[in-house]
Amino acid sequence: MSANTFGTLFRLTTFGESHGPAMGGIIDGCPAGLIIDNEFVQHELNRRRPGQSGYTSPRDESDSIEFLSGIFEGKSTGTPIAFIIRNTDQRSFDYDHVREAYRPSHADFTYDSKYGFRDYRGGGRSSARETLSRVAGGAIAKLLLKEVGITVKAYVQRIGEIDTAQDFSIEQLENIESSPVRCPDKAASDKMLTLINRLKAEGDTAGGVISCIIEGVPAGLGEPVFDKLQADLAKAVMSINTAKGFEYGDGFNAASMRGSEHNDIFIAAGAGKIETATNHSGGIQGGISNGADIRFRVAFKPIATIRQAQQTVNRIGESVEIEGKGRHDVCVVPRAVPIVEAMAALVIADHLLRNRSARL
Repeated sequence: MSANTFGTLFRLTTFGESHGPAMGGIIDGCPAGLIIDNEFVQHELNRRRPGQSGYTSPRDESDSIEFLSGIFEGKSTGTPIAFIIRNTDQRSFDYDHVREAYRPSHADFTYDSKYGFRDYRGGGRSSARETLSRVAGGAIAKLLLKEVGITVKAYVQRIGEIDTAQDFSIEQLENIESSPVRCPDKAASDKMLTLINRLKAEGDTAGGVISCIIEGVPAGLGEPVFDKLQADLAKAVMSINTAKGFEYGDGFNAASMRGSEHNDIFIAAGAGKIETATNHSGGIQGGISNGADIRFRVAFKPIATIRQAQQTVNRIGESVEIEGKGRHDVCVVPRAVPIVEAMAALVIADHLLRNRSARL
């Protein structure tokens, strides 16, 4: 397995399995002198942790981070920042029933096909617990972006068939944590909770959509032709467990628009500043940021583990029946909000550093 590093200059390498001793990572390329706010980093991890409510996994992990290197007297030294987050509440016996059976829509069969061997305990490396290291790395990236006035915020736009029809500004997401499902639309949030509670009783799950806003990005970030900014954002969020779709700006709706409708007209904003009158492009044109807010959406499928009997096969091709056991989310989308933010922050931080070499 060789694809465990993300980024070009600001790089995150992650390691660990869901039921191993610890998760962890190494951040390489973080500039020296960055103030590392440990409380902020832990807060970001707490947003992702299980056991937040009755519809998330009750796995009881503190997710406390321990920095091993790269920080001295509260600041980054410019050397690799290494960290670990110990696993303390594994219940591997919950997975004994899938030691030989392939769970529908999980990575069991594909990992076995690739490696001829798999860690069946919670999926091992394919478990969503792997995203813990991403959130830690993304928190450091957020601290770097804060220094230059860039903010990354995401929210739940849709769960199942419940969708908020509103578009929100980054200021309207100030109190996003007050919603149990991280949806800023109170009416939609209540309906989402009702749906989740019903699905929990039915032993079923739901997916959804997360919208992300990146504010304060200067014009000029992005590396055509293969590392266009939207391409790297797409790769970043599509590498998250259960992610199924990505679109930025008007996305797929642009396919049914006319050029006269979709074009973002440039306007003079005073003091030599140039802006666009609209933002159908989602803040990116030609693979490069144009100074407007970057907006994108990510679709997530329902969690594959359900508490209903399903037909499947085992490793030797025999038909068997399994039913989900253990501790699992009914809908992972609210907990995925900080993960989407983290991956977006890693991309912008990386391109910010890469852009410094673009001109004299």
